[in-house]
Amino acid sequence: MLSGSPSSRVVAQLVASTAATNGVWSTEVVTSATDWRAWHRGYADPGSSLSRRLAAVRGELTRVLAARRGRPTRMVSICAGDGRDTLPVLADGYTDVGAVLIELHQGLSDAARSEVVRLGLPDVEVRTADAGRLDSYAGVPPADVFLACGVFGNITDEDLDATVAALPQLLAAEATVLWTRGSRAGEHDPTRYAGDAADLVREVFARHGFVEDAFIRPGDAPFRVGAHRFRGTPRRPQPGTVLFRFTR
Repeated sequence: MLSGSPSSRVVAQLVASTAATNGVWSTEVVTSATDWRAWHRGYADPGSSLSRRLAAVRGELTRVLAARRGRPTRMVSICAGDGRDTLPVLADGYTDVGAVLIELHQGLSDAARSEVVRLGLPDVEVRTADAGRLDSYAGVPPADVFLACGVFGNITDEDLDATVAALPQLLAAEATVLWTRGSRAGEHDPTRYAGDAADLVREVFARHGFVEDAFIRPGDAPFRVGAHRFRGTPRRPQPGTVLFRFTR
């Protein structure tokens, strides 16, 4: 089911574009409890769920940025990896967007910096820092667009709630949050939710006063992409706040 998202034709075009672009990034990346090297190989197949998720995220980001065209826009992307969710979109007509990408892994953040230079994006900063700690956002202006892709499937339900509850400390009024989640709780998935785990994410956003703007739930793939609008009042960041810790 696609709601408030690009048409199937546009998504298909984005998938093809994603496949063509993927060669820019190395797959020789993270060493951790998760085999991220194998995980990144999913991008090599344009028909994979991972590549299709990437295309959907880029499509939603394009939609949100297009709606803000002509207005100053600040973007933050957390656990941003090598920047492939965001940087090609910014380079394709949104070079005036000021952005901060936060990624803990040195190799991935270095790859993102190289791509920033290659694409000519002088208003993009890449920070090698822990996005789960509010202190990592010091000096970052409140975001009009905030991406949390590949995050919620790696943290506990409690940390999910804590993160969404703390977002007003990082957001501008009427900001949009883009997020992803896998539908099925696998062996190492930290959630205790019995149904589609993305529905828990939607419930948490609603509980904290966000309004759903779009939700993508393909019938033939396990990825989910959501967009929620912040309707509350921005708050001053509280130093020392811990948002989340990855469990895998």
